[in-house]
Amino acid sequence: MVADLVKRALYRSGLLGLYHRIRNRRALTVIMFHRVLASADPRWASCDPDYTLEAGLFERCLQFFRRHYTIVSSDQVLAARRHGIPLPDRALLITFDDGWADNHAHALPLLRAAGIPALLFTVADVVDREEAFFQEQLVAGFRLGRIQVPALAAALADAGHALPVAPADSLEGLRMAIARLETLRPAERRQVLAPFDDAMGDGVRQMLTRDELLELAGSGVAIGVHGKTHVPMTRAGDLQAELATARAIVARHLGSVAPPTLSYPHGRYDDTVLARTRDAGYELAFTSDPVMNSVEGRPSWLLGRLGFEQAGIVDGAGRFRPDFLALYLFRAPRERLAA
Repeated sequence: MVADLVKRALYRSGLLGLYHRIRNRRALTVIMFHRVLASADPRWASCDPDYTLEAGLFERCLQFFRRHYTIVSSDQVLAARRHGIPLPDRALLITFDDGWADNHAHALPLLRAAGIPALLFTVADVVDREEAFFQEQLVAGFRLGRIQVPALAAALADAGHALPVAPADSLEGLRMAIARLETLRPAERRQVLAPFDDAMGDGVRQMLTRDELLELAGSGVAIGVHGKTHVPMTRAGDLQAELATARAIVARHLGSVAPPTLSYPHGRYDDTVLARTRDAGYELAFTSDPVMNSVEGRPSWLLGRLGFEQAGIVDGAGRFRPDFLALYLFRAPRERLAA
C-alpha cells in the first residue's frame, strides 16, 4: 500500500515527468504493440492476453504518449538517419507487429482521432489470410476450452519431442508446449498438431486484408516488413526469402516501392541476419531489445523497442495507471545498438 501511494505521488507531483524530460531528452523511444481489441469484439475471448491491449487502454496510452513525448513518424526517423535532420526532444515512435486485422478495426480509428502516426510491420504471407499463426491458434483453442495442455504434451511425447517436465493445464503450461513446437521443423509440427486441427483457432478472420493494409498506409500508418513467414530469422531455412522476397511481396501488396523498414519476428537476430538485412536494402531494423535509443547525432539503423503487457499498466481493479507506465518507460536503459 505504501509503495503504491509513493508511485502515485511521484507521478502526480510531476517529479517523474521532470526526471523524464531531463534524462530522456535526446532519446528515441519506440513502442511495440501487437493486438488492440475492444472487449466486445468476438476475438477478445480467444486472443493471447500477453500480446493484446484493450482498446480503451490503448487510447489512454496514446494520451499518455502525447503528454510526455513528441510523437514522430517513421519518415522522420528515416530523415534523421539519412540526412541528419534532428529528431525532436523525447521522440516516440509507435509500432505494431504481425499484421493483425484488429489493428485496422480498433487501433486505426483511435490513431486517426488523435492525429498520431504509426508504423505497422506485416508478415508478407499473412496478408489476406484468415487464420492466425499456430501459436495464437493454440491459445485460442485453449482459452475456448477446446484444447487441454496435457493432451498437447502427450502428442509431443508420442512424436519423440517430449517436454522435460509435465506442464500444467494453464496458459503457462501451454507456452511451454508452444516453445517446444517452435523448435520443430514445419513437417514435424504439422504431425504433432494434426489431431488438434479442428480445435485450433476461433473461426474469426484474424489477419489484415490487402484493402485494409492500403487503408492503413493511406491513413498515416507506414507499412514495414516482419519477415515472410514469421519464422525467427536465426532459424530460417531461406533467409533470402524472409528478407528480400518478403520486402518485394509487401511492396506488391502496397503497389509502391519496397518498404525500407523491418522488424525481426520473435525478436531474434544474429550477426549474419544483421548483415543480410543491410544487403536486402532495409534502412531501419527494429528489435525487441527493451531499450531506448540514443539519438545524439544520427539515430542507429538498428533500434530497440519497449513493449508492455496490459497487466503491467493497470491496478487490481483494471484501472489504467499512468504511474506504472511512467516508471517503466522513463527508467528504461538507453543504448545505441549499432552505428
